[in-house]
Amino acid sequence: MDEYDMVIIGSGPAGLTAAIYSGRQNFKTLVLEKALAGGTGLIVPLMENYPGFDMISGRKLIELMKIQTMKHAEIKEFEEVKKVEYNGDLLKISTTKASYMSKSVILATGSKHRFLNVPGEAEFLGRGVSYCATCDGPLFVGRRVLVVGGGNSAAQQAIYLDSIGVLVAMVHRRDELRAEIYLQKLLEDKDIPIIWNSELEKIKGDQLVQSAVLYNIKTDQKEEVITNGVFIAVGEIPANQVAKEMGVEIDERGGYIITDKGQRTNLPMVYAAGDITIGNNQWLIACSEGAVAALSAYNDIRIKK
Repeated sequence: MDEYDMVIIGSGPAGLTAAIYSGRQNFKTLVLEKALAGGTGLIVPLMENYPGFDMISGRKLIELMKIQTMKHAEIKEFEEVKKVEYNGDLLKISTTKASYMSKSVILATGSKHRFLNVPGEAEFLGRGVSYCATCDGPLFVGRRVLVVGGGNSAAQQAIYLDSIGVLVAMVHRRDELRAEIYLQKLLEDKDIPIIWNSELEKIKGDQLVQSAVLYNIKTDQKEEVITNGVFIAVGEIPANQVAKEMGVEIDERGGYIITDKGQRTNLPMVYAAGDITIGNNQWLIACSEGAVAALSAYNDIRIKK
């Protein structure tokens, strides 16, 4: 069974940064990812607040980070971690393909899309319902779509869809957005319509999405809107299954991992970083936490020696 100094579960911005910092300390480092490296970072359409880049897509930034990471660590994609447990002084990480031993583990499992669980959402997934504008947006050029949500993700997706020629409108359950003021200004400049005080109640169609039923919480009225697609961006929930089964302490309200300033969890030699932890889900913050977690693990291992 292969033994590592550090195993990082998850390969989003936090996981890749942690691997870079770990490998540069001459630690034998492994990154395990259940899908493609990058996680939800791959679907970020455009960022204009990442230092050093005036504008860059999440996919491009992940590509650059992955190339850099592979100079310092091993990355195994499509290998899902099923269990982490203590085995003496080491941690045993069991995946769908193999088992590994490690002196430390960083949980960088991130988050996953929050579902609305409305009628038609599951039925039309991939047939007009999407959670990723960069993945599926080009299929809707010249066609009408709704983006459901009012945060940064929803605003970014709407702006991206508009930029490639999709006829987009937003649906938000409140009378003001939660997105950054800068993004709200872009929505206004692009004249992207927003259907306020409305909730998505049902998605309808035959083989593909044809319309959506919206409920106005102010007027108590329902309206059926013709649309070819529905992009849902109503936030994320932490991917915390492995952490919970390990006994890592999480907050009861949101399910996010609780850490100290060094990104240490309540379990020895187990750390957490990125969107799985309590805080703002921002790319730069995830990178920072990944770096802190790796350096904390390095220092803790040195002390144990």
